[in-house]
Amino acid sequence: MTQRSFFLQHVGQTSDNPLALNIVKASGAKMWDDTGKEFIDLIAGISVCNIGHRHPKVVEAIKKQCEDYLHIMVYGELVENPQVNYAKLLTSKLPANLNSVFYTASGSEATEGAMKLAKRYTGRSKIISFKNSYHGSTQGSLSIMGSEFWKQQYRPLLPDVMQIKYNSFEDLNFIDENTAAVFAETIQAEAGVNVPQQEWISALREKCNQTKALLVLDEIQCGFGRNGTLWAFEQFNIVPDILLLGKALGGGMPLGAFISDKKIMDCLSVNPVLGHINTFGGHPVSCAAGLAALNVLLEDDILPHIFYKEQLFKENLQHVKIKRISSRGLMMAIWFEDFKTNKTIIDKVIERGVFTDWFLFAAEAFRIVPPLNITEQEIVTACYVIKEVLNEI
Repeated sequence: MTQRSFFLQHVGQTSDNPLALNIVKASGAKMWDDTGKEFIDLIAGISVCNIGHRHPKVVEAIKKQCEDYLHIMVYGELVENPQVNYAKLLTSKLPANLNSVFYTASGSEATEGAMKLAKRYTGRSKIISFKNSYHGSTQGSLSIMGSEFWKQQYRPLLPDVMQIKYNSFEDLNFIDENTAAVFAETIQAEAGVNVPQQEWISALREKCNQTKALLVLDEIQCGFGRNGTLWAFEQFNIVPDILLLGKALGGGMPLGAFISDKKIMDCLSVNPVLGHINTFGGHPVSCAAGLAALNVLLEDDILPHIFYKEQLFKENLQHVKIKRISSRGLMMAIWFEDFKTNKTIIDKVIERGVFTDWFLFAAEAFRIVPPLNITEQEIVTACYVIKEVLNEI
């Protein structure tokens, strides 16, 4: 039997038709399978590998931390320097009210923790999110996912939860004095890169202020420079009450966090004590890797080139079969006629060494979320392959 056969037989599956490529090595914006075939990676682990695969400084930080210690105690009991140092750097790059970091092991867990924090702090139960939003796949985060298709088989889910329309001024009226929190992706990713109107997201912030509902911005997929600034919310002149992070937070290692003001966060530590706990949140190796990755992003010449690379993709992806391109920075959706067309294109470009996929709530759109340090030549080559496929189908 082949490794693929063992994968299908012994590893729990997420679909009945996985890609099942046997990737044996990855570096920068490239991956290689067991036959030596090279792929340009346009997914970056779904926005995880923002500074590429196996950046030398991240690998060095992981090795160094492994020499000191791995897991030593459940989260929150001991002073672990990787956690503290990373939290110091993160909060130094955030607005003053985002000064307390609660680590988790994933983005979904960050969503779960933020839901508990909002309910505990406000004493309210109602949670609002948006249609075509994605905040994770655990029971609580699934409850606020904005698509019935993905959650209908798992009901009953959490009560007192509702989804409203993104970019709808009228729907903001559903936010009221019973609302604990409003969860919103700063830029909706799985909807096919849906960017908010400036006036609308400002109105959302103001409505939360008026009703004293907490505004939770999910930057699990769009944080860490993905949209051209370190944090996407910087582009809209608003500040959340709680910020969700994951994916790129760990530099390629599993890590999530919800970040808020200490006066809000501290309510999880009393009445009851241990109001939110987890075993592997803020794992020291993950924090060491994430700290190194963020330093690379801040110190290397990466962020100033995000919008230029976005334009380079757009200029090289002009084709009659492309219906439109929605993007902000290096988060891009290339729209085709329907899912069948899109899937055909995806399969063929993968065969030719360009790795990509589709969006959960926009199946007719092709995903481009590469490492932020992808080279100009890699961009041009990937676009050439894509257009070559479009010319043939």
